[in-house]
Amino acid sequence: QVQLVESGGGLVQPGGSLRLSCAASGIIFSTYNMAWYRQAPGKQREWVATIASGGYTGYVNSVRGRFTISRDNAKSTVYLQLNSLKPEDTAVYYCKASSTRTPDYWGRGTQVTVSS
Repeated sequence: QVQLVESGGGLVQPGGSLRLSCAASGIIFSTYNMAWYRQAPGKQREWVATIASGGYTGYVNSVRGRFTISRDNAKSTVYLQLNSLKPEDTAVYYCKASSTRTPDYWGRGTQVTVSS
């Protein structure tokens, strides 16, 4: 059974930082591309960042230079470091595992709230 479990969300002031984690089980983690998405209230889910199985990374323009995605294949975990947070970063953050051989797998999300 595949599971993706996000953690690390919370309430933070503008300008603050958080580190999100997504622990995967039931998949050969190193062979999957991993991504973070977010969904703000009343908005569609949007892609935030990707780290490919080979290590290539990509970011949406609104977070480039502030967020950093990384992975630890030994721990089957992907991370998202969120720095210089803004109120507009408030959302539920989800991780996704994808490959060409299986359906996509999603976690249940972790809430990030940026507010003073």
